[in-house]
Amino acid sequence: MKKDILKHELVPDHVILSESEVSKVLKKIEAHPEQLPKIKTDDPVVKSIGAEEGDILEITRKSATAGKFVTYRRVHD
Repeated sequence: MKKDILKHELVPDHVILSESEVSKVLKKIEAHPEQLPKIKTDDPVVKSIGAEEGDILEITRKSATAGKFVTYRRVHD
């Protein structure tokens, strides 16, 4: 039986952003897509959610000190 890695307690939420969401985020953080940290196309979560090269992911982690921490990654090969 194959386990769903997205349900594991240590895997933060990953969401593929739409083009309009990407524009808003990049404007808010004053960055270009190339300036975002990268995540590889062969990452198990990237594969699991169907993200493709060039997609921007919003990753939300639970934090004991901050409540939640949101970060962004650009999918690359």
